[in-house]
Amino acid sequence: MRKLLIGILIVLVVGGGLATVKVMQIKAMIAAPWPTPSETVATAVAHEETWPETLTAVGSVSAAQGVLVAPEIAGKVSEIAFESGATVKAGELLLRLDTTSEEAQLRAAEAQADLAKITAERQRKLQADKTVSQSEVDQADAAWKQAAANADNIRTVIQKKTIRAPFAGKLGIRLVNLGEQLEAGKGIVSLQSLSPMFVDFSLPQQEFAQLQTGLKVRAAADAYPTNQFEGEIAAINPELDTATRSVRVRAKFENSGELLRAGMFARVTVLLPREDPVLVIPATAILSAPYGDSVFLVTPDKAGSTNLVVQQAFVRTGRMRGDFVSVASGLKAGDRVATAGIFKLHNGLSVHEHNELTPEASQTPNPPNS
Repeated sequence: MRKLLIGILIVLVVGGGLATVKVMQIKAMIAAPWPTPSETVATAVAHEETWPETLTAVGSVSAAQGVLVAPEIAGKVSEIAFESGATVKAGELLLRLDTTSEEAQLRAAEAQADLAKITAERQRKLQADKTVSQSEVDQADAAWKQAAANADNIRTVIQKKTIRAPFAGKLGIRLVNLGEQLEAGKGIVSLQSLSPMFVDFSLPQQEFAQLQTGLKVRAAADAYPTNQFEGEIAAINPELDTATRSVRVRAKFENSGELLRAGMFARVTVLLPREDPVLVIPATAILSAPYGDSVFLVTPDKAGSTNLVVQQAFVRTGRMRGDFVSVASGLKAGDRVATAGIFKLHNGLSVHEHNELTPEASQTPNPPNS
């Protein structure tokens, strides 16, 4: 019994000692400062720039002159004088329909006209000798004019069966074959004049007062992501669309390289004749929420310290230009903001900068896979 009591006492002493040590360790851990987690962010400095006032829209490219060449009258194709995709001059022969019947009729009509002319001249000579009356002379003159008109009518039919380019331009794909019987109005080939080209677009009525012919216009097409086409406003519709309350505008582009083609989609920027100073930051720095837009300012945790923390600041944004957005209020020039990793940030969080892997922002971005 004595040994049992001694054993229990030893267990209690050892257990109490262990418990005391553990309690002291826990108190020491609680008293020690906890390490603050740190997040990696990319940053950028808010800076001032001068941006021209602009209007943006989406437009469609159209040719100054474009037509689907087609015959006015029916006939069989006897000659094709062009190749698909060729460049032609105004008046150049494209296609000829069979005119053998009309040519035979023309020879007969010309013979009749020649005979009527001789008859009319003979009648005038006889009238001078008082041999025939004035009415006979008039009848001979009328017969001559009628025969000449019949010959001219046949010549017109032959001319209409000889299809020529109405203006200079570039041909499309041939739509007919040799020997084919064409109906009147059936398309032969598309012909487009590639210089100049027009871009038609619409702007809301609020912008109507700022528009005038001659304003510079820039256009970009997805087919040429690295190209900026320069043009100017050539015409403004005098009336607005009653359904959309927008005004239709046409810009003219010289298109010397013939890159713009009819039917292309184009993004249009109208340059207004004034420029404004703006404070800009990369658009990726903006955190949008139902209660407003905000950014995270990156600042030292205390004066002279190299440790960085973030503080949320609400801002009011303005226009966008490429990867940048203007800030109307909430920031000042020189403020450093987080531009990547902002969704994991909160007030007072410790951060460190890492900008090496962040793509550089541009006012004219051209992603390779756009």
